[in-house]
Order: sequence, then C-alpha cells, then structure tokens
Amino acid sequence: MEDFDAVFREYYSDVFRFLRGLTANESLAEELTQETFFRAFRTIDSYRGESELRVWLCSIGRNLYYSHCRKQKHMTGSDIPEDLAAEDADLSELIADKELAFRLHKVLHTIREPYKEVFSLRIFGELSFREIGSLFDKSEHWACVTFHRAKAMIYEQIKEESE
Repeated sequence: MEDFDAVFREYYSDVFRFLRGLTANESLAEELTQETFFRAFRTIDSYRGESELRVWLCSIGRNLYYSHCRKQKHMTGSDIPEDLAAEDADLSELIADKELAFRLHKVLHTIREPYKEVFSLRIFGELSFREIGSLFDKSEHWACVTFHRAKAMIYEQIKEESE
C-alpha cells in the first residue's frame, strides 16, 4: 500500500522518538516502533480521524509499551507510568547531557501519572499541548497545566537529589 509507505516515512521518527523517551531504551523503542506500524497497518480502517495520525500512532506505541511492561512483570496495570513533558531551554540542556538525561529518566519514572506521560509526550514525543490533550480526551489547557506541574515535580526532585 503506497499510502501507508508515506505514513511510515512521515511519522516513523516521531513515533520512535516518543517511544525512546518513554522506554529510555533505544533497542526496545525500535522494536516497539516497528510493532506500532505493523499494528497500525493492520487496523488502519479503525482510524476515525478524531485526532492527528501521529497522535493515534503514538497511542498505539504507548499501549504496546504498557503491554510489554506487564509481560515483563515490571509493573501491574495500576503501576503504568505517566509520561511528562517540558519545553524550557534549561530542561533541554539537561536532556542533551547524557549523565543528566539518565538522572532525568530516573526521576521521571518516580513521577505519578498522568504527569509522567504528559511530560514525555511533550519533551520526547514533541507533541503539542493540543495533541496531548486529545490523547487524554482533555483540553489543551489541561495538557499545558499538567506539563508544567510535572516539570516542577522533576525540578524539585533533581534539586533534592543535588543537596
């Protein structure tokens, strides 16, 4: 299917970056990204167009990641992480430094849902607040507020660790 090839080429890197940020594991992100597109190809007829295609693909990837975690017994259904998102320059600098990025991922996995997921969608998935709100069936404003609260939680934990 030529149209799906175009979808794959256009959205592959977005879905991969989102999953890499969510998993903090490049090879797992690669595997989940491939499975995401395989599942999307099989179920493209179920896409209703209520959200952007990229958002739909990322939600498939997120669900695959949660299923993977349950299978690995890393978490139960109630332990599913919340992805967080941030956009400030100093946070981007944190991510650019590998050691600090690792610390950020450690802190990120201690934050409760939905803050963790909103933060990850914004920072690693590079989704807009409108797209994030759509994923959660919430408003753009809700996504923005949730993101900023998540960012404050992360800064506070990093500050506490540094003391």
